[in-house]
Amino acid sequence: MAVVVWIVEGTWPACVDAARAHTAEDDEIVLLHVTGHELPGVAHGAFAGLLGRGHPWGHRPAEGWGRDPGIQVEHLAAASAQELLQAAADRLGRPCTRVERTGRVEREVVAAAEDAGLLILARDGDRSRLGPKSLGPAARFVVDHAPCPVLLIWPEPAPDLADIPPPPPPPPHHR
Repeated sequence: MAVVVWIVEGTWPACVDAARAHTAEDDEIVLLHVTGHELPGVAHGAFAGLLGRGHPWGHRPAEGWGRDPGIQVEHLAAASAQELLQAAADRLGRPCTRVERTGRVEREVVAAAEDAGLLILARDGDRSRLGPKSLGPAARFVVDHAPCPVLLIWPEPAPDLADIPPPPPPPPHHR
C-alpha cells in the first residue's frame, strides 16, 4: 500500500512518527512537501511592479537590480524543502520516496494522494483546544477532498476532553 505523509514545517516529526507506528514494513512511504506558489509570486510582482519598473529582467547588473527576488525565494524554498524531506527521511529510517511539489498546497496534496491507500497529516490550526478550528483551511480542504483514508494526528498531545463544549439544550417541548 502506498502511504503519503504530508511533510510541513513544525508538524512533520509527528507525521513521520505516525507513519512509523501505523504502517507495515512493506508499505511504500511517500514523503510529500508542497511549496505554495504565493510567496515567489508576490516577490516576482513586487520586483516587476515596483522595483523593476521599465527595466527588462536581468539588466542593470552594475546596480544590483538584475536579480528577481522571486527567483531567489524559489531557490530558497526548494533548498528548504529538500532539507526538510531529508530530515523526515532520516527520522523515518527506512526506504521512502521523497516528492516535492509546487502550487496550491491543498490541491497538490489531494492530487498526490490520488493512488494512495492512506494519507497522513497533522492538524494545522488552533491546537490549543479540541474542535473544528484545530484544522486550518489547507488541512480542512485536504480532509474533505482526500481520495483515500486519512490519518489525522495531533502534532503534540491532544488538549484535555474538558475543552469539549457542553451539549446543546434539548429542543423545547411542543404540545
